[in-house]
Amino acid sequence: MTDVVVIHTDGGCRPNPGPGGWGAVLRQREHVREMYGGESGQTSNNRMELTAPIMALEALTRSVVVHLYTDSTYVRNGITKWVLGWERNGWLTAAKQPVKNVDLWQRLQVACARHQVEWFWVKGHSGISDNEMADVLATKGMQEAIDASRALTC
Repeated sequence: MTDVVVIHTDGGCRPNPGPGGWGAVLRQREHVREMYGGESGQTSNNRMELTAPIMALEALTRSVVVHLYTDSTYVRNGITKWVLGWERNGWLTAAKQPVKNVDLWQRLQVACARHQVEWFWVKGHSGISDNEMADVLATKGMQEAIDASRALTC
């Protein structure tokens, strides 16, 4: 269990759609890495929620066991239940509609394939310190994206 990397992720945007941010806390034994970023253009909460685990997994330099915690049921259900069916159906939903955020789902699949990832859902804002920190980081990324979008319009 010493090689398990525990990751907590979060994302959001204001307004939705609008500028957004994502955050991730990666923890392996005593090592902690905090990551965040944002998009100043039109994005969505779901895109930012997907971007956070992608960026965290892509940052890992070797194949490891990952316990990934998200407060997004969209992300957890998408990657653990829906994505294989979407792929099998040519990236169409059961209602034969194009899957939203297909570019990010495909990128998340590739990122997951490098590791042994176990997914967990946690209730947001429930006092789990690394989940709270991921939220703080996502908010920081979102604020920088909002500031950048305002600078572009001035």
